[in-house]
Amino acid sequence: MTARKTSDTQSWDDFWASVSRPQTTTIRGVEVAIPTDMPMLVEQRVEELHDSTSLDDIAELVGLIFGQDCLDQWRANGMGLLEFRVVLTWGMANARGTEFSFEDAYKLTQEGVAEGKAPPPNRAARRARSAGTGGRSKPTSNANTGSARRTSRS
Repeated sequence: MTARKTSDTQSWDDFWASVSRPQTTTIRGVEVAIPTDMPMLVEQRVEELHDSTSLDDIAELVGLIFGQDCLDQWRANGMGLLEFRVVLTWGMANARGTEFSFEDAYKLTQEGVAEGKAPPPNRAARRARSAGTGGRSKPTSNANTGSARRTSRS
Protein backbone atom coordinates (compact mmCIF):
# COMPACT_ATOMS: atom_id res chain seq x y z
CA MET A 1 0.00 0.00 0.00
CA THR A 2 1.40 3.41 -0.95
CA ALA A 3 1.22 6.50 1.16
CA ARG A 4 -1.42 9.06 0.13
CA LYS A 5 -0.42 12.54 -0.88
CA THR A 6 -1.66 15.32 1.37
CA SER A 7 -3.81 16.65 -1.49
CA ASP A 8 -5.63 13.28 -1.70
CA THR A 9 -6.85 13.68 1.86
CA GLN A 10 -7.65 17.38 1.59
CA SER A 11 -11.32 18.24 2.12
CA TRP A 12 -13.34 19.74 -0.71
CA ASP A 13 -13.76 23.00 1.21
CA ASP A 14 -10.00 23.35 1.74
CA PHE A 15 -9.32 22.52 -1.91
CA TRP A 16 -11.91 24.97 -3.23
CA ALA A 17 -10.64 27.74 -0.96
CA SER A 18 -7.14 27.21 -2.36
CA VAL A 19 -8.22 27.45 -6.03
CA SER A 20 -10.83 30.18 -5.73
CA ARG A 21 -8.96 32.88 -3.89
CA PRO A 22 -11.23 35.87 -4.34
CA GLN A 23 -9.95 39.13 -5.71
CA THR A 24 -11.62 42.33 -4.66
CA THR A 25 -12.43 45.66 -6.22
CA THR A 26 -13.93 48.86 -4.88
CA ILE A 27 -17.30 49.98 -6.20
CA ARG A 28 -18.62 53.32 -4.92
CA GLY A 29 -16.41 53.11 -1.85
CA VAL A 30 -17.43 49.53 -0.99
CA GLU A 31 -14.87 46.74 -1.26
CA VAL A 32 -16.51 43.70 -2.88
CA ALA A 33 -15.24 40.32 -4.00
CA ILE A 34 -15.15 40.03 -7.79
CA PRO A 35 -17.74 37.37 -8.58
CA THR A 36 -16.18 34.31 -10.22
CA ASP A 37 -18.93 31.76 -9.73
CA MET A 38 -22.70 31.95 -9.67
CA PRO A 39 -24.16 30.54 -6.50
CA MET A 40 -26.93 28.18 -7.55
CA LEU A 41 -29.32 30.08 -5.30
CA VAL A 42 -28.71 33.27 -7.29
CA GLU A 43 -29.62 31.63 -10.59
CA GLN A 44 -32.86 30.34 -9.06
CA ARG A 45 -33.71 33.70 -7.47
CA VAL A 46 -32.98 35.60 -10.71
CA GLU A 47 -35.56 33.40 -12.45
CA GLU A 48 -38.10 33.86 -9.66
CA LEU A 49 -37.63 37.62 -9.34
CA HIS A 50 -37.06 38.44 -13.01
CA ASP A 51 -39.91 40.95 -13.26
CA SER A 52 -39.83 42.20 -9.68
CA THR A 53 -39.30 45.89 -8.98
CA SER A 54 -39.25 45.44 -5.21
CA LEU A 55 -36.24 47.07 -3.58
CA ASP A 56 -36.10 44.18 -1.09
CA ASP A 57 -35.86 41.65 -3.94
CA ILE A 58 -33.16 43.67 -5.70
CA ALA A 59 -31.23 44.05 -2.43
CA GLU A 60 -31.47 40.28 -1.89
CA LEU A 61 -29.94 39.54 -5.30
CA VAL A 62 -27.21 42.14 -4.90
CA GLY A 63 -26.45 40.70 -1.46
CA LEU A 64 -26.12 37.19 -2.87
CA ILE A 65 -23.70 38.36 -5.55
CA PHE A 66 -21.73 41.14 -3.85
CA GLY A 67 -22.46 40.81 -0.13
CA GLN A 68 -25.09 42.04 2.28
CA ASP A 69 -25.75 45.78 2.57
CA CYS A 70 -23.88 46.63 -0.68
CA LEU A 71 -26.95 48.13 -2.28
CA ASP A 72 -27.66 50.37 0.72
CA GLN A 73 -24.04 51.52 0.83
CA TRP A 74 -23.92 52.17 -2.91
CA ARG A 75 -27.13 54.18 -2.73
CA ALA A 76 -25.79 56.17 0.23
CA ASN A 77 -22.61 56.83 -1.76
CA GLY A 78 -24.57 58.26 -4.70
CA MET A 79 -24.79 55.38 -7.18
CA GLY A 80 -27.16 56.13 -10.03
CA LEU A 81 -29.46 53.76 -11.89
CA LEU A 82 -27.28 53.50 -15.02
CA GLU A 83 -24.23 52.92 -12.85
CA PHE A 84 -26.10 50.20 -10.95
CA ARG A 85 -27.10 48.50 -14.22
CA VAL A 86 -23.47 48.50 -15.35
CA VAL A 87 -22.29 47.01 -12.05
CA LEU A 88 -25.02 44.37 -12.12
CA THR A 89 -24.26 43.42 -15.74
CA TRP A 90 -20.55 43.20 -14.87
CA GLY A 91 -21.17 41.15 -11.75
CA MET A 92 -23.55 38.68 -13.38
CA ALA A 93 -21.23 38.09 -16.36
CA ASN A 94 -18.25 37.48 -14.09
CA ALA A 95 -20.31 35.29 -11.80
CA ARG A 96 -21.16 33.11 -14.78
CA GLY A 97 -17.46 32.57 -15.40
CA THR A 98 -16.94 35.14 -18.15
CA GLU A 99 -14.13 37.62 -17.63
CA PHE A 100 -15.92 40.88 -18.28
CA SER A 101 -14.53 44.38 -17.78
CA PHE A 102 -16.41 47.39 -16.46
CA GLU A 103 -16.01 48.92 -19.93
CA ASP A 104 -17.58 45.85 -21.57
CA ALA A 105 -20.50 46.06 -19.14
CA TYR A 106 -20.89 49.79 -19.77
CA LYS A 107 -20.99 49.33 -23.56
CA LEU A 108 -23.51 46.52 -23.27
CA THR A 109 -25.66 48.54 -20.90
CA GLN A 110 -25.52 51.55 -23.24
CA GLU A 111 -26.76 49.32 -26.08
CA GLY A 112 -29.70 48.28 -23.91
CA VAL A 113 -30.46 51.88 -22.97
CA ALA A 114 -30.38 52.90 -26.65
CA GLU A 115 -32.88 50.11 -27.38
CA GLY A 116 -35.07 51.38 -24.56
CA LYS A 117 -34.44 48.53 -22.17
CA ALA A 118 -31.80 47.27 -19.79
CA PRO A 119 -29.97 44.22 -21.10
CA PRO A 120 -30.42 41.01 -19.15
CA PRO A 121 -27.22 40.11 -17.30
CA ASN A 122 -26.84 36.75 -19.03
CA ARG A 123 -26.80 38.53 -22.39
CA ALA A 124 -23.38 39.85 -21.42
CA ALA A 125 -22.07 36.37 -20.86
CA ARG A 126 -23.49 35.09 -24.14
CA ARG A 127 -22.02 37.96 -26.14
CA ALA A 128 -18.64 37.65 -24.47
CA ARG A 129 -18.44 33.97 -25.41
CA SER A 130 -19.74 34.53 -28.93
CA ALA A 131 -17.26 34.15 -31.73
CA GLY A 132 -19.72 35.54 -34.26
CA THR A 133 -18.36 37.58 -37.13
CA GLY A 134 -21.61 39.05 -38.30
CA GLY A 135 -21.63 36.83 -41.40
CA ARG A 136 -24.10 34.19 -42.45
CA SER A 137 -24.15 30.85 -40.68
CA LYS A 138 -22.56 27.87 -42.38
CA PRO A 139 -24.92 25.08 -43.37
CA THR A 140 -25.11 22.24 -40.89
CA SER A 141 -25.25 19.59 -43.63
CA ASN A 142 -24.85 19.28 -47.37
CA ALA A 143 -28.20 17.56 -47.79
CA ASN A 144 -30.87 19.70 -49.36
CA THR A 145 -34.18 19.39 -47.57
CA GLY A 146 -36.11 21.65 -49.92
CA SER A 147 -37.84 20.74 -53.16
CA ALA A 148 -36.03 21.02 -56.46
CA ARG A 149 -36.24 24.34 -58.28
CA ARG A 150 -38.49 24.24 -61.31
CA THR A 151 -38.42 26.48 -64.28
CA SER A 152 -41.60 27.89 -65.76
CA ARG A 153 -42.66 26.69 -69.18
CA SER A 154 -43.69 29.36 -71.62
